[in-house]
Amino acid sequence: MKRVAIIGVTGAVGQEFVLALNKHPWFEVKQIAASERSANKKFVDAIRDPNSGILKWHLREPIPEYVKNMTIDAVDDINPENFDLIFSSVESEAARDIETKFAKHVPVISTSAAYRYEADVPILIPGINDDHIGLLDIQKKNRGWKGFVAPLPNCTTTGLAITMRPLLDKFGAQKIIMTSMQAMSGAGRSPGVSALDITDNIIPFLPKEEDKVRLETGKILGKFVDGKIDPAKMKVSCTCTRVPVLDGHTETVFVETATHVDPESVKKAMRDFSDHVSVTGLPSAPKEYLMVNEDPTRPQPRLDREINEGMTTVVGRLREDTVFDNGIKYVLFSHNEKMGSAKGAVLLAEMLYKKGYI
Repeated sequence: MKRVAIIGVTGAVGQEFVLALNKHPWFEVKQIAASERSANKKFVDAIRDPNSGILKWHLREPIPEYVKNMTIDAVDDINPENFDLIFSSVESEAARDIETKFAKHVPVISTSAAYRYEADVPILIPGINDDHIGLLDIQKKNRGWKGFVAPLPNCTTTGLAITMRPLLDKFGAQKIIMTSMQAMSGAGRSPGVSALDITDNIIPFLPKEEDKVRLETGKILGKFVDGKIDPAKMKVSCTCTRVPVLDGHTETVFVETATHVDPESVKKAMRDFSDHVSVTGLPSAPKEYLMVNEDPTRPQPRLDREINEGMTTVVGRLREDTVFDNGIKYVLFSHNEKMGSAKGAVLLAEMLYKKGYI
């Protein structure tokens, strides 16, 4: 068993890590850490409101027994040399210093944006850009580290990049226009989204989100050549919104391809890609990586968020677009707190473990 630590364990993403690593066949949580406010408390006491006694456990599943009585340490008390891997769910403002400290000694898989846009840091989605893993070796050499930082993409980027991989490879995607309808949980829990802001409403602007999607999609789908990533040569334009949905991001996507392609060919390409995706057989990999639903009313967050425990990206309403000369359009759904966050990070760790990086 590989020894792992979770940093930022009391937050929304940290709690997802706790659940994703419960009874994991390869990784054992040996230490958990959070802010000074939570340090030296048992996990169950740290998430308990001192006034009301209410547990601030935000997941549908119960708190795993293994973590209830684990004592939370301060981040500074973590000795990285005691671990094979560290999962970081720290906010981006603090993440850079913390992740740098740990990556000098041990691999760090992060959900923060602190390192995403560095030239020697890949943004990895298992099954989508596995060849970019080689950049981790360059990162270690450049920085003189024993470990590395491997960040996940923004959760909005995840579903888009997954659906675009077969389109780009088979049909030469050139332009993308996307509008996201993002769940409230994507804003975190503290402070999160105010009920007064989101009830009976759509918030049409999410700071920095659109730039993240544009930059990350190009980097993820780019080619790893001569020790660096050459971003994919396609234009990405998006509008990101927040909607009154608890979990799961829905996106409408319009794509212009290099040549004319019919919807049935795109569906086949997506299904073939899913059937042969590289992560098949890993403990956290879904039975269906990418699902194409023929029902014109799907995908829907309430109906599709739990498919394969939130690890499947669902596509529906795939049809020809008449604005682009060679246009395809579809709706996708991706679970922002599962595949787009902690459980996706665990899947990445599994892939890196199998490839000898952990």
